[in-house]
Amino acid sequence: MKIVLGITGASGAMYGIRLLEVLQQKGHDIELIISPWAEKTIHFETDYTLADIRPLAAKVYNFDNLAAAVSSGSYHVDATVIAPCSMKTLAAIAHGYTDNLISRTADVALKEKRKLILVPRETPLNVIHLENMKIIAAAGGILLPPMPSFYHMPKTIDDIINQTIGKILDCLNISHNLFDRWGETNIRD
Repeated sequence: MKIVLGITGASGAMYGIRLLEVLQQKGHDIELIISPWAEKTIHFETDYTLADIRPLAAKVYNFDNLAAAVSSGSYHVDATVIAPCSMKTLAAIAHGYTDNLISRTADVALKEKRKLILVPRETPLNVIHLENMKIIAAAGGILLPPMPSFYHMPKTIDDIINQTIGKILDCLNISHNLFDRWGETNIRD
């Protein structure tokens, strides 16, 4: 698959990084866009550098390059994922405000009826966040907040992150074994 991955400045940069790692390991063609605030968040929250992350993508686009191939509906991609997705980006997508390449690629996904998966990272949510999510869902987007389950008995933060990444892969119809599914584990009575 050819997948656009946007990483915004919301907390949870590891969701985007881990998704990039897994998709790259599985041989998918990833076209990456990292917002300026995501660059800062990656530095604040992880031990990764941009030099570690960029080589995992087939292409890396400048956040401000609205002339990039992925900004056009005639450029084919299979899906667009924004992980994590800030509330600013979510609001821009909900209201068609495409002033950067991440919000533009999401807009293209919606108008071309391609898969759009957003991993919104905020809590608690206010009514504005919820209304924006409702607009995106009505337009065909998939909202996949990182809400961990615990039936697979996670032992580490990586286990919790991998469960969310696995749910994203499920939405992309990509097989994986990142977590034990319900019924595959020893569920206690």
